[in-house]
Amino acid sequence: MYKIGIIGERDSVLGFMALGFSVHEAENASVAERLLHTLAKSGEYAIIYIVENYAVELENEIAKYKDVPLPAITVIPGMSGTNGYGMANIKSAAQRAVGADILFKD
Repeated sequence: MYKIGIIGERDSVLGFMALGFSVHEAENASVAERLLHTLAKSGEYAIIYIVENYAVELENEIAKYKDVPLPAITVIPGMSGTNGYGMANIKSAAQRAVGADILFKD
């Protein structure tokens, strides 16, 4: 059975442990990058969530996994809130899949 992992700063990810996620604390983007590649290459994870502030810095690294079936890498807001990066990624993925912008405009 596949796992669900989450990468981010302690305050953003610790609560996900109660949901059964595999929680991986990263104190900076370089640690988050190392964790991302380790989890992705392990073959154990179906979904890897990464907090937005690290995802912005790791955009090129995350893009390497864009066209592989597993793991799905999804950006979520951290404790500091959202800057719109995660929603822009979801919109882009939906547009690629469907061929048109189907999400509501804000």
